Amino acid sequence: MIIRRRLTVGVGILLATLTAGLGTALPAAADETPTNASPKVELVLDVSGSMRTRDIDGKSRMSAAKQAFNEVLDAVPEQVQLGIRTLGADYPGDDRKVGCKDTRQLYPVGPLDRTEAKTAVATLAPTGWTPIGPALLGAADDLEGGDSTRRIVLISDGEDTCGPLDPCEVARDIAARGIHLVIDTLGLVPNAKIRQQLTCIAEATGGTYTAVQHTDELSSRVKQLVDRAAEPVVTPVATKGADSCTDAPELKPGLYTDREKFAEHRWYKVEVLPGQELRASVSVFADRAVNNDYGMLLRAVTVHGREIVRGSESGTGRTDAISSGLRYPKAELDDDEQTPETVCLQVSNSFSAPASVKTSPGMPIELTVDLVDGPDTASDVAAFGLGHGWWLLGLLTLTGLIVGLLFGWISRWRIAVWRTN
Repeated sequence: MIIRRRLTVGVGILLATLTAGLGTALPAAADETPTNASPKVELVLDVSGSMRTRDIDGKSRMSAAKQAFNEVLDAVPEQVQLGIRTLGADYPGDDRKVGCKDTRQLYPVGPLDRTEAKTAVATLAPTGWTPIGPALLGAADDLEGGDSTRRIVLISDGEDTCGPLDPCEVARDIAARGIHLVIDTLGLVPNAKIRQQLTCIAEATGGTYTAVQHTDELSSRVKQLVDRAAEPVVTPVATKGADSCTDAPELKPGLYTDREKFAEHRWYKVEVLPGQELRASVSVFADRAVNNDYGMLLRAVTVHGREIVRGSESGTGRTDAISSGLRYPKAELDDDEQTPETVCLQVSNSFSAPASVKTSPGMPIELTVDLVDGPDTASDVAAFGLGHGWWLLGLLTLTGLIVGLLFGWISRWRIAVWRTN
């Protein structure tokens, strides 16, 4: 009886302790649960006078855009905060100064009320000018704040009519803010000049340009872009390379963004422990017109200036991006000392551009750094083929010499046998 009573009391004390612990721990755990910020998207619609043109599936461009918007609004994921901005929707006059300010937020960025948003879109009628630059600036301001992904989807049928504010330069300025805002553009007219401007706007921020000529294409593409905003992405960390390795920022494994001027060298550094392999890659995005014959170089160098390994790439025509990478395995030490080696990464480019092209801000670059376990054997290609190219060349030369001597000896032996017989 005494043992049973003691056991009962002990179990009661244990249950009370666990209950009290859970009562205090659960609220704390709930408070510490991270909340993912909702992605933000703003649709920017051109409502200029040219949208009256009837060349999309037998109806006006405006009617096609409205139909596509209604289908998109029905399909917006619940977690996406969506807004709508217009350009050229309100001023029908000829005063350029007034017409180039004609942009407003039709529906604020936030949780979507589908009925309210559709009603707002239904009131639109093709009216005025095409101030794409001011509309992009307004949309960037609409999406400010928070750490969520941000995306602008611009639908237009014409060039900006409000120079000298170049919308391509506006897009570069937005990208230079380091707010990781992507602009995607959709063109409703297959015109080379319009395509060039909308492509430049998109490429300046890492976005895409799409030409659409049918209502279902427009609806499908906008849905795809809105859904893409809801997908989890790795947000690059903005960094700034230095003019030398001594002053370079130290990078941990991750994704980084920077800007590099034409023919510039920028330095970064990474600490590599014995037994680790450094893997690095870099992409330079040509977000403006560039001359043919260009290239880029990624080098891993010791702090004393000795080159360890390099990766390079070049081109002779217009591309959206040019990339290169390298691997550097650091051998394990026999003792237990784990002193890291400082590896300097140099990113260089040989881009040039016509005199009319602005070189500031620099071209966007994206740098990826990773540290993994090194190779188990010294014959790994990363050690011999990349880091020590002379070793591989010597091995191939020696192999060729031995094969040549062997082949010559066999040939002489066969000739001697033939003569004897």
